[in-house]
Amino acid sequence: MLARVAIVLMRLLAPLPLPLVRGLGWLLAQLLYRLVGSRRRIALTNLALCFPDMPAAEREALARRSFVVFLQAWLDRSWLWHGRPETTRRRLRMTGELAQFDGQSPVLIFAPHFVGLDAGATALSQQIPRQFATIYTPQSNLVIDAWVARGRQRFGNAKLYNRADGIKPVVAALRAGEPVYLLPDMDFGARDSVFVPFYGVPAATVPSLARFARLGRARVVPVVTRMTRQGYEVQVLPAWEQFPTDDAVADTARMNQRLQGYIDAMPAQYFWVHKRFKTRPPGAASVY
Repeated sequence: MLARVAIVLMRLLAPLPLPLVRGLGWLLAQLLYRLVGSRRRIALTNLALCFPDMPAAEREALARRSFVVFLQAWLDRSWLWHGRPETTRRRLRMTGELAQFDGQSPVLIFAPHFVGLDAGATALSQQIPRQFATIYTPQSNLVIDAWVARGRQRFGNAKLYNRADGIKPVVAALRAGEPVYLLPDMDFGARDSVFVPFYGVPAATVPSLARFARLGRARVVPVVTRMTRQGYEVQVLPAWEQFPTDDAVADTARMNQRLQGYIDAMPAQYFWVHKRFKTRPPGAASVY
């Protein structure tokens, strides 16, 4: 019942002016930062590990700001998934190397977990005339799962592959010329992960970016989405050169290093509420 009510509220938010939607997100963030202590502590722990030289007061301010943009981005899904198509197109500005998507050659999109990840995917599927694909983990609530799936497939140019189905459908999609929107920068557990540095801290990271690029014979194109006052800027960066190599661990370490550069440009917009260091090397204590 609550899920259905939440979806109705999101539909009601869709036609509202963007400053009003963002203002509501700001208000919710002030409340949740105080009430959801577990997520607040996760964000502060992540920031302390990644930015140990930053004064504690600055990390606190950064954590607060990350809550704000996280909630604002969540409410932005109202107009991303239910707003008028012309509104969505106007608020999603694509920049950079758009020619990377010309033709039908295999493209693997490195899409880090910034708050605008759904905005970036929506912009691609609406504004680039190609069939896109991505990997998803089903939501436990079936109503929310169906809503998210509809939203991500709104413009008809997005296929969703269940993570449980393995790599074969994804590799087949790449080889068939479907750019795959991949988000490999989370802690998905010890299975199939390697420990590589993330801001100098060993982080369990799946080497899927290098693996899919090799198997799909695809070039890796980063897409970094930044929240702005007008909506989002979806920046398509140049394809990585000499990637992948024969060393998947080194490739994955390179991915994290590149990601750090993207984060440093907009640190508040990264998913600090995720337990990035949940899986620890053998013998290492939990940090949370």
